[in-house]
Amino acid sequence: MNKQLSKITLLAALGMSASVALAQVPNNDGYLFDTRGFVAKSGFGLCWKTTRWTPAMAIAECDPDLVKKPEPPAPAPAPAPAPAPTPAPTPKPAAQKVTLAADALFDFDKAVLRPEGKAKLDDITSKLKDMKLEVIIAVGHTDRIGSDQYNQKLSEKRAEAVKAYLVGKGVEANRIYTEGKGEKQPVTGDKCGKSEKKTKQLIECLQPDRRVEIEVIGTR
Repeated sequence: MNKQLSKITLLAALGMSASVALAQVPNNDGYLFDTRGFVAKSGFGLCWKTTRWTPAMAIAECDPDLVKKPEPPAPAPAPAPAPAPTPAPTPKPAAQKVTLAADALFDFDKAVLRPEGKAKLDDITSKLKDMKLEVIIAVGHTDRIGSDQYNQKLSEKRAEAVKAYLVGKGVEANRIYTEGKGEKQPVTGDKCGKSEKKTKQLIECLQPDRRVEIEVIGTR
């Protein structure tokens, strides 16, 4: 009777081992698992280990002290500093071009300002009060009567006459640039014909060419 019971107990134990062995988790053959996929444990609650078990196979359920603790996540990088605000663009100088009427500036073959020309320049200087002046460009011109060399010098004298008047009104001399173009840039075109004879009619027709163009550049 006892021998028969021992055989039955032994066979039952062998049968359990066989069924448990079949249920081992392929990725961890250091433990025995039952048919439900749970770790097989002894009556004392200890996990059954195979002969292939090593500490590297430890699982938290059976050997929590041997399980490698996950490394804490890396701290989040500090937020990038907010970009500095883009400075407002510097306003570009607003150019105000003024062309003074020739008959209000100079008589024929003269570089002396007429009263009408002075009045025009007074108007310009009054407008400078409302703007930050960068530069004033004064370009003198002549009509075609006379030699190129003579007209070049005359145009420069007319530009200098304008500069001298503006300086007298308080404009800084280093803010005024003068230049002479002689007879190279007439505004009358073919209006007065091609005659070179110095007649009263031709002189009157070419009056618009005897001028100083003034360009005022600054910011308001």
